[in-house]
Amino acid sequence: MKTPERHFATVIMAAGKGTRMLNSEKAKVMFEVGGRPMIEHVVELAVGLNSSRIIAVVGYHRDSVIAHLSRVFPSVEFALQEPQLGTGHAVMQTTQLLSAFRGDVLVLSGDVPLLRQSTILDLIHHHHGTGAVGTILSADLDIPTGYGRILRDSAGNVVGIVEEKDASPEERKVCEINSGIYIFDSVRLFEALKHINTNNAQKEYYLTDVFAYYWIHKLKVSAKKAGDFNEIRGVNTVAQLDEAASLLQLRNAGKTPVVN
Repeated sequence: MKTPERHFATVIMAAGKGTRMLNSEKAKVMFEVGGRPMIEHVVELAVGLNSSRIIAVVGYHRDSVIAHLSRVFPSVEFALQEPQLGTGHAVMQTTQLLSAFRGDVLVLSGDVPLLRQSTILDLIHHHHGTGAVGTILSADLDIPTGYGRILRDSAGNVVGIVEEKDASPEERKVCEINSGIYIFDSVRLFEALKHINTNNAQKEYYLTDVFAYYWIHKLKVSAKKAGDFNEIRGVNTVAQLDEAASLLQLRNAGKTPVVN
């Protein structure tokens, strides 16, 4: 397995409440898949990739998350997001920890437990090969309902990300979706985070607004498609948790699940 060319830090978003998991006594990322909390799978991925730093952004029921990860992965660092004001706000909480870091910042979600090392390595190598300041992990989906779409120009360059509710009828026909997993040049990331705002319906800081800043300043953005949509599925409900467990079981048995 070819290792990344530059040092990178991994930021894992793990502050969410997970209202639809129907258990308010537990942080969403602590629900188990394959007998282990979801976030443990994600941290294990970052460790296996030789990430220079691993920072979990915690919030809801943070004590249990910190206690578990500190026991299993003592090198993990923590940043507190309180209150939770969006994905951009989550990454902002790592600004002080990463102020002197130079390299790349890989942003993962703590509720995506099926992601493979090979997929992230492909993302990193694509990021370096294209000379992008930010690269999106995307995927093609026959029925992309509910997902943000990746917009490209005629030359294949990424020129936009549009949420479904904001998409035109033509844009909704696009089948390439945004996974919410990214890698950034660290300097350009924190520069852009200073310029995003909450001027949106949710009154939150969106991490995708970083890309809007890049496009305004003519900086290159790229996207790399994951080969298997199952890898990038987030877990937001009890049914999705059960599905992730079944998919992991199939993978461990050497069987290839069908993408719906």
